[in-house]
Amino acid sequence: MKLLSSLFVMVSCVAFAATAAPKREFYEIKIYRVTSSAQEQSVEKYLKEAYLPALHRAGIGKVGVFKPVETDTTFGKRVYVLIPFTSMDQFVKLPETLLKDKQYETAGADYLNAPFDNPPYARIESILLQAFTGMGQLEAPKHTTPVTERVYELRSYEGHTEKIFQNKVKMFNVGDEIALFKRLGFNAVFYAEVLSGPRTPNLMYMTTFANQTSRDEHWKAFSADPEWKKLSGMSEYQHNVSKINIYFLRPVAYSEI
Repeated sequence: MKLLSSLFVMVSCVAFAATAAPKREFYEIKIYRVTSSAQEQSVEKYLKEAYLPALHRAGIGKVGVFKPVETDTTFGKRVYVLIPFTSMDQFVKLPETLLKDKQYETAGADYLNAPFDNPPYARIESILLQAFTGMGQLEAPKHTTPVTERVYELRSYEGHTEKIFQNKVKMFNVGDEIALFKRLGFNAVFYAEVLSGPRTPNLMYMTTFANQTSRDEHWKAFSADPEWKKLSGMSEYQHNVSKINIYFLRPVAYSEI
């Protein structure tokens, strides 16, 4: 009898593990700041021919590369890279992994061996994030419009304090704001808490649209949605964002997201 009981417990544990929520990914957003078209071209050549292939050899999945839309004041001055990691260990060990990759060293030679008086970029900003419990895995959208028309909206929501920031995270996970975005077809790539970056405490998420018209129509529908009005009107979720930064981006031709 005891043996049967033990077997039942073991089977139950295995079944629970199989149906448990997927592990929360980590993300790094790297922002290359460039001051000339030559630097921009250098960074893109490195990303396309050396960095992304090396990331895949290191076991990293789809990687996104984006630029600001043409009307943005930072157009031609920024290149955004979104990298998903299955664990913090994978993130920490990546530099060491790249050092051992001879293909990477050869393909990225111009960038990696750039002289001090002709660097390939001005600075790199790195933001480390962890996916929300409500959407633990990155999802690549499946738009059919040309990449030159697509609009990816990266948003950063800052909180007044750590506690108030966590209240906004709760609004997404427990209040089910994530499900609302999904129902309305926002094609979200990720929702995540910022673990380290220049604007903490804050969260970031990325939604995607076929074009600018689609983006505007989706947000109009969101603002008018009864479920959103009910959620945003709840007393427990009041005043939980101190500042919102919005970045409109387009994926480059070789972006995988």
